[in-house]
Amino acid sequence: MNPYRLNREEYARTARQAAAEGCVLLKNDGETLPLPEGGRVAVFGRIQFDYYKAGLGSGGLVNTDYVAGILDALRESGRVRLNEGVLAAYEAWREDNPFDEGEGWGKVPWSQKEMPLTDELVSRAASESDRAVIVIGRTGGEDQDIRDEAGSFRLTAVEEDMIRRVTDAFEKTAVVLNVGNIIDMGWVELYHPSAVLYAWQGGQEGGNGVMDVLTGSVSPSGKLTDTIAREIADYPSTADFGGLERNFYTEDIYVGYRYFETFAPDRVLYPFGFGLSYTDFTLDTVSFSRGDDAVDLTVRVTNRGGREGKEVVQIYGEPPQGRLGKPARVLIGYGKTGVIAPGESEELAFHLPLSLLASYDDGGAAGHRSAWILEEGTYAFFAGNNVRDTRPAGSFVLEGRVLEPLEAACAPVLPFTRIRPEGNGQGVYRAVREDVPLRPERREAAPVGEIPFTPSSSVTLGQVYRKEASLDDFIAGLSEEEMAALIRGEGMCSPKVTPGVAAAFGGLSPSLGEKELPAACCADGPSGIRMDCGTKAFSLPNGTALGCTFNDALVEELFGFLGRELRLNKIDTILGPGLNIHRNPLNGRNFEYVSEDPLLTGKMAAAQLKGLARSGVTGTIKHFAANNQESARSRADSVVSERALREIYLKGFEIAVKEGGAYAVMTTYGPVNGIWTAGNYDLCTRILRDEWGFEGIVMTDWWAAMNWEGEGSSRSNTAAMVKAQNDLYMCVNEAETNSAGDNTLEMLGKGVITRGELQRNCRNILAFLLGSLAMKHFMGDISAEELEDMKQDRESDFDPGDLVYYRSSDDRVMIDGSTFTTVKGTAEVFGITVEQFGFYEAVMTYSSSLGELAQLPVSLYMDNINKGTFSLKGAEGKRKEAVIDLGMVFGVNHFFKLFFSHTGLDVESLEFRLTKAVNPFEES
Repeated sequence: MNPYRLNREEYARTARQAAAEGCVLLKNDGETLPLPEGGRVAVFGRIQFDYYKAGLGSGGLVNTDYVAGILDALRESGRVRLNEGVLAAYEAWREDNPFDEGEGWGKVPWSQKEMPLTDELVSRAASESDRAVIVIGRTGGEDQDIRDEAGSFRLTAVEEDMIRRVTDAFEKTAVVLNVGNIIDMGWVELYHPSAVLYAWQGGQEGGNGVMDVLTGSVSPSGKLTDTIAREIADYPSTADFGGLERNFYTEDIYVGYRYFETFAPDRVLYPFGFGLSYTDFTLDTVSFSRGDDAVDLTVRVTNRGGREGKEVVQIYGEPPQGRLGKPARVLIGYGKTGVIAPGESEELAFHLPLSLLASYDDGGAAGHRSAWILEEGTYAFFAGNNVRDTRPAGSFVLEGRVLEPLEAACAPVLPFTRIRPEGNGQGVYRAVREDVPLRPERREAAPVGEIPFTPSSSVTLGQVYRKEASLDDFIAGLSEEEMAALIRGEGMCSPKVTPGVAAAFGGLSPSLGEKELPAACCADGPSGIRMDCGTKAFSLPNGTALGCTFNDALVEELFGFLGRELRLNKIDTILGPGLNIHRNPLNGRNFEYVSEDPLLTGKMAAAQLKGLARSGVTGTIKHFAANNQESARSRADSVVSERALREIYLKGFEIAVKEGGAYAVMTTYGPVNGIWTAGNYDLCTRILRDEWGFEGIVMTDWWAAMNWEGEGSSRSNTAAMVKAQNDLYMCVNEAETNSAGDNTLEMLGKGVITRGELQRNCRNILAFLLGSLAMKHFMGDISAEELEDMKQDRESDFDPGDLVYYRSSDDRVMIDGSTFTTVKGTAEVFGITVEQFGFYEAVMTYSSSLGELAQLPVSLYMDNINKGTFSLKGAEGKRKEAVIDLGMVFGVNHFFKLFFSHTGLDVESLEFRLTKAVNPFEES
């Protein structure tokens, strides 16, 4: 039997549970929720019809069989009676106000136009219904930050008017937020809805999960992964967020609750870790003991309410201020109970290493420069269900100690100041300024030994896989040209691997293929597999929603299913989880990431990686590191102290490596302290590999740039990448021919990089390949049962083995349309490879014997995005042309689909013409 068989029903059930457990109930006056069985409910807000399953960009483009929206789920449940008059009004309005898809990548609206309400509609609904539910929606995405304005971070005037009118008319109104990120919540204190629920973006089962919470099948148990402040200006990072040249991280380690609990507790509306239930719990510390290196404590959770439910126990530490200064509270552990019946209890045990409360002394203020230390003083521990509602669990006095002496790495070179606490002796702190320690003399990259070249070697990677030869023996036989090709990945949509994925790497040239290197591949994520050819996949809740579950075991189980799905589609790694910190609520990509807290972020990533590993696949943790805004992400320098890097922005990655077994990492587009991360030796070698023990591959983000310190960045400077031990450049048109014009061989010849350094990077890639799913397929090491399941179970509207690619010639691709099947309801799917990036148009030459009144529309999809419709009519036998403007075509390989809505069309040809060439890689 195939142990990797994918049970889609269990997959959906687990995703639905995760979506439900991620819902965070912020307010519930008068038991507005759950909705009573058979109750009459009026649902307002256009997003009830247009549910956001995920954000936009590479993290959200999953092609699904279905998406369960909130209205769909409520209607199909039969548990409430919906006000059909209100729904009819929305349906009529939507006919003239369709969903706005925007203008494409990076130019999509974060919200949709809302239907204005009339007093007549609302008052009639109030007379007919017992409760109201208002659904507010926001999306987010790649290449565009959220803005502090109406329709983005703030509600629009129409949305506020909707809430005002409905709350005035209804005694009980629940507002449901289908959003990717926290939004401004000032309206709660203005209009006083009786219930507020953050439902996030729950993937294709999201609406069902929300319905389970709204109707009481599941008691809400989600907790906020971010602090919700009164105003966006209250977040200390806001003053230095969104800069197009550089951003100074003057808030330093005081991110999120670390800042608010230390300096500004009065500026918090909803604290980190907060979330209500339909029942009431009490938490009591049963035991507390201290060892030399850890604390052990047990907390009893008792359900004192009238409904069953789950609760999250959160453990916080309060370290002494010492000479470095510390946050007032630091999350050091959490756990989630099972379902507890009324009157019953459950105990959770915690083993908490003292290192979780360590500080990094980046300037020697505590006498130990470049070391993790525990300063002397009293360490107090608290247990509760959010950062505010805690009770003392124990404390002790500790002598100071050095935990890990290191050397400075990734420290800043530009002077700036950061905040630190100054106390009054009564536990009240104000923020004062201190100079940030700058980098001492930078260490050069350590020399790398060389394996002597043996050009006559006939060792193959297959022999290494079968343990008939060593990896060193194989590397010795690689030529410089083969190694240069090996560190290049191809994409997107490379025809050498599973159709529609983000990139291929490994055996991409004929000579490498002859040496038995497989072509491995990666697919965009992290909330599901993106395949641009249209292959269906499962859409999971977004990163923030999963973080709000505080349920590591559930997340690991969910990603166990994703691992099977990756294996089913012959994909070696999903590009995720995303581990960047929610430094500021305006980051457009926060929906992919987990939290403002690094411990929670790292633990969630470790759970995902463990789930994936069950199927012999993995995730590529990203974006390493400090990718905390989308604006100017390729050039804006993150100027940040080494302490903040290590305690906040790198900590989640460290946990993912050490606890989750991560063995694939993606660097960012931009620089940290002046050095682009794709060529940052301190980051990719000294910290990641030398300190943390990472043994996997590091890849660039797609079409990223690198630099030598003090110089500008360049996409062709792969020598900097090689020296940093960032192994793979993603991605190029053709690996073998150096189609992107990188400088690897040139700099090797000049001695800027060495053969040993190039061999080292190739070794990392080869080690990954040896353990990959691709290698198992290449070597025939997959069971017959699994191969049969793959043949039968892959969800696609075409057979990938039959996919035909057409290559451009003279700035155009010409396809013979006479072979197309144009019967109503059929689709033609094919790939094209273009030589030049630029603006293209699609020209269809056709005829039809039908009369001019006959309607023969043909929809054209490029990479599964609808580019338009050929609005054709019958031609009475005449030959005609129709044109669709495709806009900017970026990337080499693309998938196209023609969908024929009616029979009666004869296609002579389909031509793709370059209208304007563009070089997107020109350095500015």
